[in-house]
Amino acid sequence: MNNIIEITDFNAPELDVYARLTEAQLFNKEFPEKGLFVAESPKVIERALDAGYEPVSCLTEKRHIGGENKHVLARMNHIPVFCAELDVLTQLTGFKLTRGMLCAMKRKPPSDPKEICKGKSRIVILDKVMNPTNVGAIIRSAAALGMDAVLLTRGCSDPLYRRAARVSMGTVFQIEWAFLADDNLDDIKAMGFKTVAMALKDNSLSISDSRFAKEEKLAIVMGTEGDGLADETIDNCDYTVKIPMYHGVDSLNVAAASAVAFYELGRKHIDA
Repeated sequence: MNNIIEITDFNAPELDVYARLTEAQLFNKEFPEKGLFVAESPKVIERALDAGYEPVSCLTEKRHIGGENKHVLARMNHIPVFCAELDVLTQLTGFKLTRGMLCAMKRKPPSDPKEICKGKSRIVILDKVMNPTNVGAIIRSAAALGMDAVLLTRGCSDPLYRRAARVSMGTVFQIEWAFLADDNLDDIKAMGFKTVAMALKDNSLSISDSRFAKEEKLAIVMGTEGDGLADETIDNCDYTVKIPMYHGVDSLNVAAASAVAFYELGRKHIDA
């Protein structure tokens, strides 16, 4: 049985995680073992639970307690569940909750990039992709289109930020990911991956070039919104690939480009 607590005091410290703490404060860089994140919507929360994340508390629209979110709450019957009418929740959080539900959860210890790349054949490297919406959309495409893991440089938005996890539809809990210690690709190459820079360069290969399907291990490198990858990063990659475009369009949003790249380059190794 859930411990249902109706919200009467907006200033209750238990609600800080939902209403007053920033993403950076939740991350808690100084004490990462105490780090939290907020999952939004029943689907995202369920996928986090399936992945073994530990819930701390829940905030839900009152009418959903015995309704469509009942089965999710039943999986967390040991934590406090704060509730209120929709207008009260909107006033508290400053936004409308997706399907009326948020859940504060404990972070896990960070994954080791080398460990999650073991036995993998197709991985993604995101370099300074700062928009959480793009990070979430890219991870969703990576999970759906044959990628085995996602690595991020320190300049990227965290995949567990509320918006990133929500946009990913919870796939941040279904595909392995980790932050790199630095921005160079030497460790990735040392593991046998051929690196593919996605860049708007004329001296590039077609994304449908047959040699990519023959590579046993590929790491697809994608850059930040607007500027793309640095020239130094492109020069350090084994291949440079440009997506052909028409009607005078010169570029795609990085999330849209990722879906095209993963579909084409996600084909596994084939014999020459």
